[in-house]
Amino acid sequence: MTKWSPNSWRGMPIQQVPAFPDAAALAETEARLATFPPLVFAGEARKLKKQLAAVANGEAFLLQGGDCAESFAEHGADNIRDFFRVFLQMSVVLTFAGSQPVVKVGRIAGQFAKPRSSDNETKGDVTLPSYRGDIINGIDFDEKSRVPDPARQEMAYRQSAATLNLLRAFAQGGYASLENVHKWMLGFVSNSPQGERYEVLANRITETMDFMRAVGITSEHNYALRETDFYTSHEALLLGYEEALTRVDSTSGDWYATSGHMIWIGDRTRQPDHAHIEYCRGIKNPLGLKCGPSLSPDGLLQLIDLLNPENEPGRLTLIARFGSDKVADHLPKLIRAVQKEGRKVVWSCDPMHGNTITAAGYKTRPFDRIMSEVKSFFEIHRAEGSHPGGVHVEMTGKNVTECTGGARAIRDEELQDRYHTHCDPRLNADQAIDLAFLVSDLLKKSVPAQDKKTADAA
Repeated sequence: MTKWSPNSWRGMPIQQVPAFPDAAALAETEARLATFPPLVFAGEARKLKKQLAAVANGEAFLLQGGDCAESFAEHGADNIRDFFRVFLQMSVVLTFAGSQPVVKVGRIAGQFAKPRSSDNETKGDVTLPSYRGDIINGIDFDEKSRVPDPARQEMAYRQSAATLNLLRAFAQGGYASLENVHKWMLGFVSNSPQGERYEVLANRITETMDFMRAVGITSEHNYALRETDFYTSHEALLLGYEEALTRVDSTSGDWYATSGHMIWIGDRTRQPDHAHIEYCRGIKNPLGLKCGPSLSPDGLLQLIDLLNPENEPGRLTLIARFGSDKVADHLPKLIRAVQKEGRKVVWSCDPMHGNTITAAGYKTRPFDRIMSEVKSFFEIHRAEGSHPGGVHVEMTGKNVTECTGGARAIRDEELQDRYHTHCDPRLNADQAIDLAFLVSDLLKKSVPAQDKKTADAA
């Protein structure tokens, strides 16, 4: 194996690379990015890895979610706040049910690039390069918009920095305090079945907080009641951008990707002798690896050896994305192989990417298929004696109509009402909270016997 460096990936085969027409302009952009401040810090990434180690050991649960692909057009304080509100609601539902810490990781502040099944898109008699995310080109179907533009990388960096600034303020500045548990509710969710169920839970938390305050335990003296840890993640697809933001940690001497706390490798770019695996194996951040139907047990073990050779708990999260009709055929074999070899990993369920269909001319994801895959994920792990460690979902705080079904039963013909995604369909806030409650019911069944009494009381 070649000696690793931040640019050693450049000598290897690579998939999903946009064809930038001006190589000099691309190099200049990457050189400028290399002088910019880091977006996240090595100490934060290490803290996340420690929390993910607890997940790998069955002592916590991972909630990872956010936009399919962030866009420049939708960037705004209200959208970030509403996403964060829903994420906090989901987290508190899961914490209350599982009686375990929930590790909160957003698909945000960096999730701009998207892999595509085809390099080109055709409408009528016009063929143009595919849209690959706002960090690369524009979504409008015209020749100028679809030309990959390096300047977009600097725009993505600055949007990520602004988003992170606001998220840190929300997480550490009091907005995430459990005393605000009622204020997180979005207006359009409040009258839904899940809104009513959340209100009941929020009332119980408020009663508990009142009791704690009466005996002298307040958020003023206990930061865990008023603050939360929130981390960012994205798919490390555009490796020139990632390389430019790869820095040496002054305290440890290790290399870290400072574009996000956690990065993952997609199902289309996980070839063991290709560039994306080469880049990711050398950084010390927590890593995710998407595992789809084409991944064999031996292939998975080879990738684990490359990405986590020291078998460090919290280093590697395996994100299963098979589809509700395929998960039972593929997941058990992978779990058995990992367990047989004693590998320490986090198992997470992505119930979105394997359940995409077309309805009424729109890409959508039926909520019942999403929940079917999540249920199968939990059942399989229970049967194999493994820990179902988390869920990974595409979601938004907006009142969109992109996935069918859910508590309010969005129909195929309603997809056109508020279909705003730049790429794949997302759960709206109502559906996301619905999912959290359904997962919470599964978590109650999965907790160890000694903790069952506490969980059942929830």
